[in-house]
Amino acid sequence: PEIRRTQDGRPIANLSVATSESWRDKATGERKEKTEWHRVVIFNEGLCKVAEQYLKKGAKVYIEGQLQTRKWTDQAGVEKYSTEVVLQGFNSSLTMLDGRSSGGSGNFAADDSNGDFGASTAAPRRAVAAGARNGDMDDDIPF
Repeated sequence: PEIRRTQDGRPIANLSVATSESWRDKATGERKEKTEWHRVVIFNEGLCKVAEQYLKKGAKVYIEGQLQTRKWTDQAGVEKYSTEVVLQGFNSSLTMLDGRSSGGSGNFAADDSNGDFGASTAAPRRAVAAGARNGDMDDDIPF
């Protein structure tokens, strides 16, 4: 990722993520693949640190953010548009899916508890509380 800084020193990470789908052509039986590239911008300081330290070209990653389209005018006066996946605020997450080299996989989400949007490694929550029996679960079904 490319890391830039705002005037007040906060990091902004820019990277591209590829998504691919593959299928067999029904007529020919030939295997086909389509790859699309998506621009990703990370404004979250904690997630920027994670991206800078751990993301490498070719790494598998799951990201969750908002799609935003911005418009600008280039040097020739032509209006341009760019749609980006933006990670900012507490609805953003970045999960490293590779178990390669340093650190393995990790789940990093923006912390919304106190407005400090730092990266936190989230342990999976248990679906059933310790000591609960299956019969106890039936009373909690909302329908």
